[in-house]
Amino acid sequence: MRVIQISDTHLSRGKAHFLDNWAPLAGWIAGARPDLVIHTGDVTIDGAGTEDDLAYAAGLMRGLGRRWRAVPGNHDVGEAGRPSQPVTDERLARWRRHFGPDRWVEDIGPAAGGWRLIGFDALILGSGSREESEQHAWLEAALAEAAGRPVAWFLHKPLFLEEPGEADTGYWSVKPEPRARLLSLLRRHRVALVASGHLHKAHDFVRAGTRYLWAPASSFIVGDMQPAMPGEKRLGAVLYEFDTAGLTAQIAEVAGLKPHLLDEVIAEIYPRPVPTSAG
Repeated sequence: MRVIQISDTHLSRGKAHFLDNWAPLAGWIAGARPDLVIHTGDVTIDGAGTEDDLAYAAGLMRGLGRRWRAVPGNHDVGEAGRPSQPVTDERLARWRRHFGPDRWVEDIGPAAGGWRLIGFDALILGSGSREESEQHAWLEAALAEAAGRPVAWFLHKPLFLEEPGEADTGYWSVKPEPRARLLSLLRRHRVALVASGHLHKAHDFVRAGTRYLWAPASSFIVGDMQPAMPGEKRLGAVLYEFDTAGLTAQIAEVAGLKPHLLDEVIAEIYPRPVPTSAG
Protein backbone atom coordinates (compact mmCIF):
# COMPACT_ATOMS: atom_id res chain seq x y z
CA MET A 1 0.00 0.00 0.00
CA ARG A 2 1.36 3.39 -1.00
CA VAL A 3 0.81 6.35 1.31
CA ILE A 4 1.96 9.92 0.70
CA GLN A 5 2.41 12.37 3.57
CA ILE A 6 2.23 16.06 2.77
CA SER A 7 2.44 18.88 5.26
CA ASP A 8 2.35 22.63 5.79
CA THR A 9 0.84 23.60 2.46
CA HIS A 10 -0.35 26.98 3.87
CA LEU A 11 -3.16 27.47 1.37
CA SER A 12 -5.47 30.46 1.14
CA ARG A 13 -7.70 32.06 -1.43
CA GLY A 14 -7.10 35.53 0.01
CA LYS A 15 -3.36 35.23 0.58
CA ALA A 16 -2.02 33.28 -2.37
CA HIS A 17 1.68 33.69 -1.56
CA PHE A 18 2.42 29.95 -1.69
CA LEU A 19 -0.41 28.78 -3.92
CA ASP A 20 1.91 28.33 -6.90
CA ASN A 21 3.36 25.26 -5.16
CA TRP A 22 0.03 23.44 -5.02
CA ALA A 23 -0.15 22.54 -8.73
CA PRO A 24 3.26 20.80 -8.86
CA LEU A 25 2.50 18.99 -5.60
CA ALA A 26 -0.90 17.83 -6.85
CA GLY A 27 0.66 16.73 -10.14
CA TRP A 28 3.34 14.74 -8.34
CA ILE A 29 0.71 13.05 -6.16
CA ALA A 30 -1.32 12.13 -9.25
CA GLY A 31 1.75 10.59 -10.86
CA ALA A 32 2.62 8.59 -7.72
CA ARG A 33 -0.92 7.13 -7.55
CA PRO A 34 -1.09 6.67 -3.76
CA ASP A 35 -3.78 4.64 -2.05
CA LEU A 36 -3.99 7.29 0.68
CA VAL A 37 -2.76 10.88 1.17
CA ILE A 38 -2.18 12.05 4.75
CA HIS A 39 -1.84 15.77 5.45
CA THR A 40 -0.13 16.51 8.76
CA GLY A 41 -1.46 19.99 9.26
CA ASP A 42 -1.11 23.68 8.58
CA VAL A 43 -3.18 23.00 5.53
CA THR A 44 -4.11 26.69 5.59
CA ILE A 45 -2.46 30.04 6.11
CA ASP A 46 -5.02 31.06 8.74
CA GLY A 47 -7.94 28.69 9.00
CA ALA A 48 -8.01 29.42 12.72
CA GLY A 49 -8.99 33.00 11.93
CA THR A 50 -10.61 32.76 8.49
CA GLU A 51 -13.02 29.92 7.77
CA ASP A 52 -12.74 30.53 4.02
CA ASP A 53 -9.13 29.28 4.21
CA LEU A 54 -10.47 25.95 5.51
CA ALA A 55 -13.19 25.75 2.87
CA TYR A 56 -10.78 26.62 0.07
CA ALA A 57 -8.05 24.21 1.19
CA ALA A 58 -10.53 21.36 1.70
CA GLY A 59 -11.73 21.88 -1.86
CA LEU A 60 -8.18 21.60 -3.16
CA MET A 61 -7.67 18.40 -1.16
CA ARG A 62 -10.84 16.90 -2.63
CA GLY A 63 -9.59 17.91 -6.07
CA LEU A 64 -6.64 15.52 -5.70
CA GLY A 65 -8.99 12.69 -6.63
CA ARG A 66 -7.35 10.38 -4.08
CA ARG A 67 -8.58 9.17 -0.72
CA TRP A 68 -7.15 11.40 2.00
CA ARG A 69 -7.02 12.09 5.73
CA ALA A 70 -5.77 15.15 7.62
CA VAL A 71 -4.87 16.30 11.12
CA PRO A 72 -4.94 19.98 12.03
CA GLY A 73 -2.01 22.33 12.51
CA ASN A 74 -1.74 25.40 14.69
CA HIS A 75 -2.63 27.68 11.78
CA ASP A 76 -5.78 25.62 11.15
CA VAL A 77 -7.32 25.48 14.65
CA GLY A 78 -5.16 27.62 16.95
CA GLU A 79 -3.05 26.26 19.76
CA ALA A 80 -3.40 25.48 23.46
CA GLY A 81 -1.79 28.23 25.54
CA ARG A 82 -1.59 30.76 22.71
CA PRO A 83 -3.37 33.92 23.93
CA SER A 84 -3.85 35.46 20.49
CA GLN A 85 -5.38 32.36 18.88
CA PRO A 86 -6.20 29.57 21.34
CA VAL A 87 -7.73 26.31 20.17
CA THR A 88 -11.45 26.46 20.94
CA ASP A 89 -14.54 24.32 20.46
CA GLU A 90 -15.65 26.68 17.70
CA ARG A 91 -12.36 26.34 15.81
CA LEU A 92 -12.40 22.56 16.17
CA ALA A 93 -15.99 22.48 14.91
CA ARG A 94 -14.98 24.48 11.82
CA TRP A 95 -12.14 22.05 11.12
CA ARG A 96 -14.45 19.06 11.44
CA ARG A 97 -17.02 20.69 9.19
CA HIS A 98 -14.54 20.99 6.34
CA PHE A 99 -12.00 18.22 6.97
CA GLY A 100 -13.77 15.62 9.08
CA PRO A 101 -12.47 14.23 12.38
CA ASP A 102 -9.27 15.60 13.86
CA ARG A 103 -8.47 12.08 15.13
CA TRP A 104 -8.89 8.88 13.13
CA VAL A 105 -7.71 5.30 12.57
CA GLU A 106 -6.83 3.64 9.26
CA ASP A 107 -6.23 -0.13 9.32
CA ILE A 108 -4.20 -1.60 6.48
CA GLY A 109 -4.93 -5.14 5.31
CA PRO A 110 -2.64 -8.14 5.83
CA ALA A 111 -1.24 -7.89 2.29
CA ALA A 112 0.22 -4.50 3.25
CA GLY A 113 1.61 -5.57 6.59
CA GLY A 114 -1.51 -5.09 8.70
CA TRP A 115 -0.48 -1.67 10.03
CA ARG A 116 -2.71 0.58 12.12
CA LEU A 117 -2.29 4.26 11.18
CA ILE A 118 -3.48 6.68 13.87
CA GLY A 119 -3.88 10.41 13.31
CA PHE A 120 -4.56 12.75 16.20
CA ASP A 121 -4.69 16.43 17.17
CA ALA A 122 -1.46 17.84 18.63
CA LEU A 123 -2.91 21.32 19.17
CA ILE A 124 -5.18 20.40 22.08
CA LEU A 125 -2.31 18.77 23.99
CA GLY A 126 -1.67 20.58 27.25
CA SER A 127 -4.99 22.43 27.13
CA GLY A 128 -6.54 20.57 30.06
CA SER A 129 -9.78 20.55 28.10
CA ARG A 130 -12.49 17.95 27.76
CA GLU A 131 -11.32 17.46 24.17
CA GLU A 132 -7.81 16.58 25.35
CA SER A 133 -9.11 14.08 27.93
CA GLU A 134 -11.41 12.45 25.39
CA GLN A 135 -8.62 12.21 22.82
CA HIS A 136 -6.23 10.59 25.30
CA ALA A 137 -8.84 7.96 26.25
CA TRP A 138 -9.57 7.40 22.55
CA LEU A 139 -5.86 7.01 21.78
CA GLU A 140 -5.39 4.51 24.60
CA ALA A 141 -8.29 2.47 23.24
CA ALA A 142 -7.03 2.66 19.64
CA LEU A 143 -3.66 1.32 20.77
CA ALA A 144 -5.13 -1.38 22.99
CA GLU A 145 -7.36 -2.56 20.14
CA ALA A 146 -4.48 -2.71 17.64
CA ALA A 147 -4.21 -6.42 18.53
CA GLY A 148 -0.58 -6.84 17.58
CA ARG A 149 -0.65 -4.65 14.47
CA PRO A 150 2.41 -2.44 13.93
CA VAL A 151 1.37 1.15 14.68
CA ALA A 152 2.20 4.52 13.11
CA TRP A 153 1.20 7.91 14.51
CA PHE A 154 0.56 11.02 12.42
CA LEU A 155 0.35 14.44 14.11
CA HIS A 156 1.32 18.02 13.34
CA LYS A 157 3.97 18.83 15.93
CA PRO A 158 6.95 16.59 16.62
CA LEU A 159 7.09 15.10 20.11
CA PHE A 160 10.60 16.51 20.62
CA LEU A 161 13.48 18.06 18.68
CA GLU A 162 16.58 16.24 19.96
CA GLU A 163 15.78 13.84 22.79
CA PRO A 164 12.56 12.59 24.44
CA GLY A 165 13.50 14.03 27.84
CA GLU A 166 14.43 17.51 26.65
CA ALA A 167 13.07 20.70 28.20
CA ASP A 168 10.25 22.83 26.79
CA THR A 169 11.11 24.01 23.26
CA GLY A 170 8.28 26.54 23.18
CA TYR A 171 6.51 26.82 19.84
CA TRP A 172 8.45 24.03 18.14
CA SER A 173 7.34 20.74 19.73
CA VAL A 174 4.88 19.11 22.13
CA LYS A 175 5.18 20.39 25.71
CA PRO A 176 6.99 18.14 28.24
CA GLU A 177 3.92 17.13 30.29
CA PRO A 178 1.69 15.89 27.43
CA ARG A 179 4.82 14.56 25.71
CA ALA A 180 5.55 12.34 28.72
CA ARG A 181 2.03 10.89 28.59
CA LEU A 182 2.35 10.17 24.88
CA LEU A 183 5.79 8.62 25.28
CA SER A 184 4.42 6.32 27.97
CA LEU A 185 1.79 5.08 25.53
CA LEU A 186 4.33 4.85 22.72
CA ARG A 187 6.66 2.64 24.77
CA ARG A 188 3.91 0.47 26.19
CA HIS A 189 2.46 -0.25 22.76
CA ARG A 190 5.73 -0.19 20.81
CA VAL A 191 4.70 2.43 18.30
CA ALA A 192 6.97 1.93 15.29
CA LEU A 193 6.64 5.28 13.49
CA VAL A 194 5.85 8.85 14.53
CA ALA A 195 5.34 11.14 11.52
CA SER A 196 4.90 14.90 11.90
CA GLY A 197 5.29 18.24 10.13
CA HIS A 198 5.30 21.82 11.52
CA LEU A 199 9.04 22.52 11.40
CA HIS A 200 9.40 23.03 7.64
CA LYS A 201 12.42 20.71 7.83
CA ALA A 202 13.06 17.13 6.70
CA HIS A 203 14.47 14.68 9.24
CA ASP A 204 14.45 10.89 9.60
CA PHE A 205 15.91 9.28 12.73
CA VAL A 206 15.41 6.53 15.32
CA ARG A 207 15.19 6.75 19.11
CA ALA A 208 14.76 3.66 21.28
CA GLY A 209 13.46 1.60 18.39
CA THR A 210 10.87 4.11 17.16
CA ARG A 211 11.36 5.86 13.84
CA TYR A 212 10.61 9.59 13.79
CA LEU A 213 10.03 11.30 10.47
CA TRP A 214 9.56 15.03 9.96
CA ALA A 215 7.88 15.76 6.65
CA PRO A 216 9.13 18.82 4.79
CA ALA A 217 6.66 21.54 3.91
CA SER A 218 5.54 22.14 0.34
CA SER A 219 4.97 25.89 0.86
CA PHE A 220 8.08 27.65 2.18
CA ILE A 221 11.26 27.33 4.19
CA VAL A 222 12.12 29.39 7.27
CA GLY A 223 15.35 31.35 7.43
CA ASP A 224 17.02 33.05 10.38
CA MET A 225 13.68 33.35 12.22
CA GLN A 226 14.01 29.67 13.14
CA PRO A 227 16.41 28.63 15.93
CA ALA A 228 19.04 25.99 15.33
CA MET A 229 17.62 22.45 15.35
CA PRO A 230 18.19 19.17 13.51
CA GLY A 231 16.89 18.53 10.02
CA GLU A 232 17.32 19.83 6.50
CA LYS A 233 15.67 22.96 5.14
CA ARG A 234 14.01 21.72 1.97
CA LEU A 235 10.61 21.29 0.37
CA GLY A 236 8.97 18.02 -0.61
CA ALA A 237 6.80 15.19 0.67
CA VAL A 238 7.17 11.68 2.09
CA LEU A 239 6.45 8.47 0.20
CA TYR A 240 5.65 5.35 2.23
CA GLU A 241 5.29 1.77 1.02
CA PHE A 242 3.63 -0.66 3.42
CA ASP A 243 3.88 -4.37 2.59
CA THR A 244 4.47 -7.74 4.21
CA ALA A 245 8.22 -7.06 4.27
CA GLY A 246 7.70 -4.01 6.46
CA LEU A 247 7.78 -0.26 5.85
CA THR A 248 9.94 1.81 3.53
CA ALA A 249 9.84 5.60 3.66
CA GLN A 250 11.52 8.16 1.47
CA ILE A 251 11.63 11.95 1.82
CA ALA A 252 10.96 12.83 -1.79
CA GLU A 253 11.78 15.74 -4.05
CA VAL A 254 8.80 17.30 -5.79
CA ALA A 255 9.79 18.97 -9.02
CA GLY A 256 8.53 22.50 -9.52
CA LEU A 257 8.23 23.58 -5.87
CA LYS A 258 9.56 27.10 -5.35
CA PRO A 259 11.53 27.62 -2.12
CA HIS A 260 9.69 30.68 -0.85
CA LEU A 261 11.29 32.20 2.25
CA LEU A 262 8.85 33.04 5.03
CA ASP A 263 11.13 35.70 6.50
CA GLU A 264 10.58 37.87 3.42
CA VAL A 265 6.76 37.87 3.56
CA ILE A 266 5.82 37.19 7.16
CA ALA A 267 4.68 40.78 7.72
CA GLU A 268 2.13 40.31 4.92
CA ILE A 269 1.08 36.79 5.91
CA TYR A 270 0.93 37.19 9.69
CA PRO A 271 0.99 40.94 10.43
CA ARG A 272 1.46 41.95 14.05
CA PRO A 273 -1.54 43.72 15.63
CA VAL A 274 -1.17 47.50 15.63
CA PRO A 275 -1.16 48.70 19.27
CA THR A 276 -3.93 51.13 20.11
CA SER A 277 -3.09 54.32 21.94
CA ALA A 278 -4.44 54.73 25.47
CA GLY A 279 -6.84 57.52 26.33
